[in-house]
Order: sequence, then C-alpha cells, then structure tokens
Amino acid sequence: MSLETAVAAPKSGSGAGAAKTPAGKAAPRLWGRLKAIALASVVPLCLLFLWDFMVRRTGTRLIPPPSGVATMMWDFAFGGIYDDAYSGSLPIHFWKSVQRVYGGFFLATATGIPLGLMLGRIPLLRALLDPMLSLLRPVPVTAWLPLSMIFFGLGPKSAIFLVFLGAFYPIMLNTVFGVRSVDPRLFEAAEMLGCRGSQMFRAVVLPAALPSIFNGLRLGAGFAWILIVVGEMTGVPEGLGAVIMDGRTLSRTDLVITGMIIIGVTGYVSDRILLSLNNYFLRWSPQHNA
Repeated sequence: MSLETAVAAPKSGSGAGAAKTPAGKAAPRLWGRLKAIALASVVPLCLLFLWDFMVRRTGTRLIPPPSGVATMMWDFAFGGIYDDAYSGSLPIHFWKSVQRVYGGFFLATATGIPLGLMLGRIPLLRALLDPMLSLLRPVPVTAWLPLSMIFFGLGPKSAIFLVFLGAFYPIMLNTVFGVRSVDPRLFEAAEMLGCRGSQMFRAVVLPAALPSIFNGLRLGAGFAWILIVVGEMTGVPEGLGAVIMDGRTLSRTDLVITGMIIIGVTGYVSDRILLSLNNYFLRWSPQHNA
C-alpha cells in the first residue's frame, strides 16, 4: 500500500464520521422536543379527563362536556351543525378581535417604550411624570369603560383604547426598570471608548434594557388579550369578546368556553412569537435566551 493510500483512508473515514455528526445531533434534539411536547400535554389532558368525569358524575346541563365544546368549535369555525348566527363565523370574529388587540398593543408599544427609555434616563422627566403615572396605574381598566364610551363612542375605538391602557403600563414600567438597572460601569467603559450622546444610548442603554423590554412586551400582549373581552363590551357586534358576552346572555356555555379557548390559544401563539424575537435579538446573551 502506498503512502498516499494509507493517508487517504483515514481521511475518507473521518469524512463519513463527520457526515454522521449532524444526524447524531438531530436525533437527541428531536427527542428533546417530543419529550417537551409530551410533558406539556400531561396537565391539559388530565384537566380534560377531570372535566368530562365531573360533568358525567354530576349530570349538570349548565356545563357541556369536552365533546360538546369540540362540536361547537367545529361549527363556529366551519358551520354545518347548528346553522345559527354563529355557525362558520369564526374568521370574521377572530379578525376583528386581532385588529383591536394588536392595534391597542402596538399603540402601547409605540408610546410605552420611548416613554420608558426617557423616564429611565432623564431624572427631571421622571420627577414630573412618575407621580401622575403612579396615581393612574392602580385604576382598573374596567373603571375606564364608561369614560371610553364617552370619549370614543360605541365601537372599536373604545375597545382599542382599553386594550392600550392594559398593555401600556407593563411595557412602560419594564422599560424603565431595564434602563435603570444598567450597570454604571458600562457607562464608564463606554465613555473610555469614546461613546457620547446618542451613541451611548444605542451601544449601552438599549442593548442592556432589551431583556426587560421584552418581558414588558410579553406581559403587555397577555394583558391585551385578557382585556379584549372588556373592550368588546362597548357595543361592538363582532369579536371574540362580543361572542363570549353573547354566550353569557344566551346561556350558551359551550359558546363561552369556545371563545375562551380561542383567545387562550391565540395569546399563547403571540407569546411564543415574542419569545422567539427575544431569543433572536438576545442571542448574544446566553442567560437571557429562553
């Protein structure tokens, strides 16, 4: 055997081993995801079993079994079962609620983050605005319901305003916390490297405050979906909150639970999207990569 052949043999073998490495890594990753899904499914499945058991045990007609809610969800989405006013109406109700939720949420983001950044960095502005914001923050959003209808009238504008109020404070307060939590030594190090003014803000303040900002966004998005039911009590005919209120009025518990499930799933998906953005923008920071 020549020297070239002897040297080439190990190389080809190592190449085959290298080719197997990604597959070897993919298998544990896939197993980890399946395990996470299985663990996350345990509690919901147990609750469904308990729900069905208790309905059958008590014989109540006020709360439908899971199968009844599943039937209602199918009819709400596609129709063809009950053929009432709600059959096949999910797309329009869902779209109207999404517009109001994210209209209020993006408005809260556009005002809460800049205001939080300024409050965290400018002591004079904090002294001027913090007492008033602290006074208004404990007021429940439901207390603003009559005023919102006076200010904006009956309709979607009132709903967007109430969602905005619910999402604004978590976003703003977490942004302030993130800015004020920046280590002063970072400012000293940046000044030694020649950072001044807006460059200091872009290089130090914003990156260091991003974890808290994303926490505020996730809390704000959760509150936005929570408050859509209150927001759609302002006389809007369409929306998931309006459907829930109609279900309560008509004693249609299956319709109420259907609306609750759809809101919960949509809120969960929204939170996962924000978490993915958090992981993307903070990929440089292992301790904040969830």
